[in-house]
Amino acid sequence: MLNITILGSGTSTGVPLIGCDCDVCTSTDARDSRLRTSIKIDSDNTSVVIDTTPDFRYQMLRTKTTHLDAVVFTHPHRDHYAGLDDIRPFNFHSNRPMQIYANEITQVAIKRDFYYAFEQNKDAGLPEMMLHTITEDKPFKIGDLKFEPIQVMHRELPVLGYRIGDFVYITDVNYISEKEKEKIKGAKVLILSALRPQPHPTHFTLNESIALATELAIPQVYFTHFSHQIGLHKDTESQLPSFIKMAYDGLQFSVG
Repeated sequence: MLNITILGSGTSTGVPLIGCDCDVCTSTDARDSRLRTSIKIDSDNTSVVIDTTPDFRYQMLRTKTTHLDAVVFTHPHRDHYAGLDDIRPFNFHSNRPMQIYANEITQVAIKRDFYYAFEQNKDAGLPEMMLHTITEDKPFKIGDLKFEPIQVMHRELPVLGYRIGDFVYITDVNYISEKEKEKIKGAKVLILSALRPQPHPTHFTLNESIALATELAIPQVYFTHFSHQIGLHKDTESQLPSFIKMAYDGLQFSVG
């Protein structure tokens, strides 16, 4: 059994957008308030976060997370890894490095921005990490969780989605090859990004994500990584096919 928690469901700026007074950014519906996109996966024995957003510290506090076995990354954009320094309390409590899983291009960004964590004679109290390299066609295990990488494209940038059992997670995407779609088919639950109704050069639109979800025939789909342009949660979700729901911060569900 997998227990999934939506830590954040907003795009790189978050929702509300600073300085915006649109209906979504001023909404009193908690589902319209979105931190940057990330999830937590818990099994009976293992707890993993996918991506450490700039909101990572708050996401851990508000979900009362006290233990993490690993962090898995999708790609090297700062809205998906900028909160990595805040793994330090997990280092303090466990007295061991955080296990970090990322492809080579994401590791380059991590080593650049958090260079101080990799210095040989670093000060006490800095982040402790052990890096593990993900390659596109090689599944890997963290505890009792098996991750199968799914390479999608974010315009020219390769992004990793993941299949864990009957669950698939894909964010920041505007193209998936037929080969990679085969890795998704047969899953029971899919989380997929759907930025906004309007066209975007690097993200699927709402209609493009609906079309893909329909093509893949996954029984339960949740959309995520929303801009404030997506519209109010209650209005947009009411127009979706019955098998698709809008994710929101704090949403929890299980995949058997």
